[in-house]
Amino acid sequence: MNPLALDEQVCFALSVAARGVVGVYRPVLEPLGLTHPQYLVMLALWQHAPVRAAELSRMLQLDPGTLSPLLKRLERAGHLTRGRDPQDDRALAVELTEQGRALREQALAVPPAVVERLGLEMEELRELHEVLTRVIDAVHGADG
Repeated sequence: MNPLALDEQVCFALSVAARGVVGVYRPVLEPLGLTHPQYLVMLALWQHAPVRAAELSRMLQLDPGTLSPLLKRLERAGHLTRGRDPQDDRALAVELTEQGRALREQALAVPPAVVERLGLEMEELRELHEVLTRVIDAVHGADG
C-alpha cells in the first residue's frame, strides 16, 4: 500500500462523497427554493425554533460569519425572522414564520427522495451515519 496514494486517502473519499451527496440533494431541494446549507438551517429550526443564533451556530457547527448570510437569505425568502431575544437583548433570536413552518410539510419528501437517488439500503445509510458521527467526534477530540 502506498500511504500517499490519492485513492487510499480518507480525506479524498470524504470530500468526493460530500460533494456527490450535496449534488444529489440539489434537484430535490430546488422545488422548495432551498440550497443544501439553507436546508440544514431549516432542519435545525424545524426541530428547535425559536432558538438563539449562537445556539444554531453550535448545532450546525458553523461559525457565525457563515451562518449569518444563510439566515439573511432565509429571512428575505420569508421563512424566518431574526430579532432580539426577549430574555437577553444582546442575543439574536431566530424564529420560523408561518411560511417557514409550512415548508416543513413539503420537506418531508426530501429524505425518501434522496435515499432513492442514492440507491443504498437504509441499513447501509444508518451504518454510514454512525461511522461518520464517530469520525466527527474523533475530530472534535483531536481539536481539544
